[in-house]
Amino acid sequence: MSIPQKPVSSQWADVAAFRILQEKGDKEQYVCASGITPSGTVHIGNFREIISVDLVVRALRNLGKKVRFIYSWDEYDVFRKVPKNMPDPQKLEKYLRWPITLVPDPWGKEDSYARAHEKEVEKLLPLVGIEPEFIYQAKEYNSCRYAEGIKKALEKREVIMKILNQYRKEPLASDWQPVSIFCSSCNRDTTSVSDWDGEYGLSYSCQSCGHSEIMDFRKQGNVKLLWRIDWPMRWREEQVDFEPAGKDHHSEGGSFDTAKQIVKEVYDWQPPATFQYDFISIKGRGGKISSSSGEVISLADVLEVYQPEVVRYMFAGTRPNTEFAISFDLDVIKIYEDYDKCERIYYGAEKMDEKKALREKRTYEYSQVHSVPDKMPLQVPFRHLTTLIQIHNGDADALCAMFPEADAESLKRLRTRAICAWNWVRNFAPEDFRFSLRVDDDTTEELSDTELKIVKTLRETLEENWDNFDEKTLGETFYAICQENGKEAKEVFPVIYKILLGKERGPRLASFILTVGKEKVQKILKRY
Repeated sequence: MSIPQKPVSSQWADVAAFRILQEKGDKEQYVCASGITPSGTVHIGNFREIISVDLVVRALRNLGKKVRFIYSWDEYDVFRKVPKNMPDPQKLEKYLRWPITLVPDPWGKEDSYARAHEKEVEKLLPLVGIEPEFIYQAKEYNSCRYAEGIKKALEKREVIMKILNQYRKEPLASDWQPVSIFCSSCNRDTTSVSDWDGEYGLSYSCQSCGHSEIMDFRKQGNVKLLWRIDWPMRWREEQVDFEPAGKDHHSEGGSFDTAKQIVKEVYDWQPPATFQYDFISIKGRGGKISSSSGEVISLADVLEVYQPEVVRYMFAGTRPNTEFAISFDLDVIKIYEDYDKCERIYYGAEKMDEKKALREKRTYEYSQVHSVPDKMPLQVPFRHLTTLIQIHNGDADALCAMFPEADAESLKRLRTRAICAWNWVRNFAPEDFRFSLRVDDDTTEELSDTELKIVKTLRETLEENWDNFDEKTLGETFYAICQENGKEAKEVFPVIYKILLGKERGPRLASFILTVGKEKVQKILKRY
């Protein structure tokens, strides 16, 4: 297949796909890679890498290219620190310096600490349309798959040292080796290599338990390449064409810089195309989030508040090298509004400059979990939804029943969004947003004679003319009732809100009354 002359659009994933094709040429298959060490809760910052790769994979596939999308669990890394958010952290401390895959699951559900964190992510990724091929590095190392790669690193030890020393203040020790060994007796990596026989035999001793042995790394899988060598070795092993990395790895002299040289000079392979992605912060909290510290927001936390399409939209609509914050405050409403606008542009319900519209349309396509709906889904603004879901006391099915004309796809999305709105209101919304309709609350407010008369008049007027009211006419009628009884409407608003909600403020009154519905409103007002 031919290489396109320009990107499909200015959408960043289209641009990245175009650059990969320009750099790697026309191939039968392109390999796109991502991966993480499951050292603790896999957080939303880690997720940025995997969704960035997923978006580029989709862009390549949209061009008719065959793509292998791999995700490596670097579970054979060492367990260096017990995160603060783990149960019984003291019990885990005895496993420090073990490979993560041998540390027991502190929740007692999975085979290991690593598997517990992996499984949590693996069950969530399909919800946002991401389904890579998982590679478990403990299994690969334990099977001795990388024996030749390890031997090559040992043979080229001095070449690797020269590359690494370019970026070090102090040169590596003369006895430095490119491998670490987990002791076959105590499982710790507190070992030192004393000899290599030039083939597959390594001699080592353990400082923790005193064990020593000569082992054959074609038969024993407890040898692991150090990270800066492991990464380029696997680029060659998997023939990776594209892999992004965070700005820490992309810094001058960082692991990507050294890996590029090592993969060429040691493994005779070209480094993958790449880009740098920036960190993610949480609104109201600065700095980089970290699995090992336990100070994290996970994908599961984000899906509590954002429907899957909006999660994808946040990443598809933001260039990877731009830092941004995941918000749980009032910005949530704005993010939903931005997504809805993007959706309207896609279906032609809102117009904009043609070039910008194409970028927005591509962003909308990449925001979908699977395929784009045949027609524009029903849009219920998130702000309005926060009112509707509270009227129904969190019952998303009852809320969906308000829209009998909606198709199945729209109702599915609406139900998910309604649950997100309920979660946001309960856990993050300002107090002004929160209310509880007093339908089943028999408590009554003490009213003056004038206030009681206004309430009764309003109740009777609603009873007689409900079907004739819209927001404008009901508002005008309420102002007139207040004026007829010698009151300013602003004096009476708090009274009506107290009757309906038990608080002195709430959503716009006329619209709110009509949204709540005649039956519920009259049930409350008939107490007066």
